[in-house]
Amino acid sequence: MKRNRRLMEAMLSNSAIIMEVFFKLTGLLLGTLLSDWLTAVLSRDFTLADIQQLHVSATPHPGGFKCFTCEDAEDNYSCNRWAPDQYCPKDTRFCYTRHRMNADGQSVSVTKRCVSQDECVSTGCVQHRAHMVCASCCEGNICNLPVPWNKTAAIFSTISPINRVIRVSPGKISTLCIIIFMLNNFS
Repeated sequence: MKRNRRLMEAMLSNSAIIMEVFFKLTGLLLGTLLSDWLTAVLSRDFTLADIQQLHVSATPHPGGFKCFTCEDAEDNYSCNRWAPDQYCPKDTRFCYTRHRMNADGQSVSVTKRCVSQDECVSTGCVQHRAHMVCASCCEGNICNLPVPWNKTAAIFSTISPINRVIRVSPGKISTLCIIIFMLNNFS
């Protein structure tokens, strides 16, 4: 009887150990699955709110700006996620984006970089073999967050005049005319 009892206790003890190992392995597998699921659920593209949270740093030269930069990234998220946080060279003024898509409209590659005005003359979309290629240029700090998907988004947008001509406001012209008129009449 004692022998059967000891044998039963040993079996129960072994069963408890096996159950404990089983529960630990189950927890590990569930944790791995949850981790993969959360990664898939939480991965998203960048938003303007994300950009606003970037730290402000001193510019290396007056008018310094940053662009997202990458060469042939698989999609916009990959490009923006791994883009180096560096200022554009002094001889550039715009952010350039080239987006290549397959026939289904899925991203094939994304290229972003800092460019001069000369490289912004070919914005728009063109069909190239089995791909649609859209290019855009913009002026401003990290303005190339989105990629152009169609000809409506594939544009050259600026925040200042291209030729940088200084324009005088009508109010200043009126004031100048009054001063000249008064000087001519009262001298």
